[in-house]
Amino acid sequence: MAARDDPATDRAPDRGLVVVVEDESVIADVVRRYLTAAGFAVRICRTGQEGLAAVRADRPVAIVLDIGLPDMDGLDLCRRLRDGGDWTPVLFATARDEDVDRILGLELGGDDYLVKPFNPRELVARVRAVLRRAGGPGGAGAAALRVGRVRIDPGRRRVWVDPDPARPAAGGEEREVDLTATEFDLLLHLARSPGRVFERAGLLSAVWGYASAAGARTVDVHVAALRAKLGDASPIRTVRGVGYAADDR
Repeated sequence: MAARDDPATDRAPDRGLVVVVEDESVIADVVRRYLTAAGFAVRICRTGQEGLAAVRADRPVAIVLDIGLPDMDGLDLCRRLRDGGDWTPVLFATARDEDVDRILGLELGGDDYLVKPFNPRELVARVRAVLRRAGGPGGAGAAALRVGRVRIDPGRRRVWVDPDPARPAAGGEEREVDLTATEFDLLLHLARSPGRVFERAGLLSAVWGYASAAGARTVDVHVAALRAKLGDASPIRTVRGVGYAADDR
């Protein structure tokens, strides 16, 4: 753990540690003040390598990650974490507003995305929303549910896919699928109402906690990521011009 006299770390008792990987001192200090006021402990890291080491050592509840770091691309840092099996929620905060960066960041396993300059209150709200998603809906006693070949355990926040019954010669066993907190909650929200068509704005409000026309692409990217991970067992159906549904087939 980071030492208590570490000048880059503020300790607060309530909500856990947030690692902020940001090389711009003014922005880092503002983010630190607002997160600390909201009850989080904060560790500021100025480089990607420092951030990677802090995440691995301190096990934060969330990461606020700039993309344009001096030593490593923030997207690469996120990729390394996900490839290593670390699914700590990641909120990208960056001056790069290009759609390709936003999409790539979410495809790599980011949970949300803010473009600089941003309102620090909105950043705190987004961090809280990401943590609500990471903590569940559901609970330890929530009943498991199934949609098609996909089995979801809301209490343990785990997902499994059955082998394809149309290919018995292939054999195989049920496999577990690793999802980000946001991917899990999106799948769970759709699966709890099989066949119901959800508009993108409604999904943004229910899963991300906000709604905007600019965020509609975020839903599309997360659906694409879910489909890639679930493979041919994915129950998600696109309703052109409207949104998405999960079919129990």
